[in-house]
Amino acid sequence: MTAWRLLLTRPAQESASLVATLAAQGIHSSSLPLLAIEALAETPEQRATILELDRYCAVIVVSKPAARLGLDLLDRYWPQPLAEQPWFAVGAATAEILRDRGLNVYCPEQGDDSEALLELPQLQQVLATACTPRVLILRGEGGREMLAERLRGQGVPVDYLPLYRRLLPHYPPAALTERLAAERLNGLVVSSGQGFTHLLELAGADWPRVARLALFVPSPRVADMARAAGAQFVVDCRGANAAALLAALQVQAAPDL
Repeated sequence: MTAWRLLLTRPAQESASLVATLAAQGIHSSSLPLLAIEALAETPEQRATILELDRYCAVIVVSKPAARLGLDLLDRYWPQPLAEQPWFAVGAATAEILRDRGLNVYCPEQGDDSEALLELPQLQQVLATACTPRVLILRGEGGREMLAERLRGQGVPVDYLPLYRRLLPHYPPAALTERLAAERLNGLVVSSGQGFTHLLELAGADWPRVARLALFVPSPRVADMARAAGAQFVVDCRGANAAALLAALQVQAAPDL
């Protein structure tokens, strides 16, 4: 596993802890964040949605930023949230943030993706037993469309509460390829579809060369995006957390440098 030399692209704060985790396993990694989180200004629509929180049979939170910003809204408008309302998280780390606030949270034990969440028995039970099922999804601008599409396909009304936007930090044009060459990196890690889109944007004309490197992705959806764009060596970790990445690295042999 120590032959892997990885470029991490998640936000800086999250990459820092992952760098330490990988180093403890003897894996070299370098961080080049491709996602910067910018909170959206509160709108009357946001306020109206959060004030009607009790009309939703389930609240789904798709990311750690959505969890943190959503909790800020709860602190302002629901200092004592409904104790019995079920919340659902895409990923264990997101669930932990919500549980620390005392919420009733469920998340898949395997897989940090929409598919795993939709198969969660607790979510299926809530939707089947609610008198008037309605779901709220806390997310950034865009993303996780499949969740709403699948739920609406089951006849469940879905509302969104967008809380942030994801931006590509400013880098010089050759920042990506220069980092890959300078540190002899042989793999890249992206944590979302938006992160992969930003990787393509930053790579620009150098994408055909970057596309030959191993690309570790969090879900089948992002794997399909990467292959459609020409990535030649895609590994689906079925999760965006450190444990999922380490498991994938253990079974995937590193290419020769």
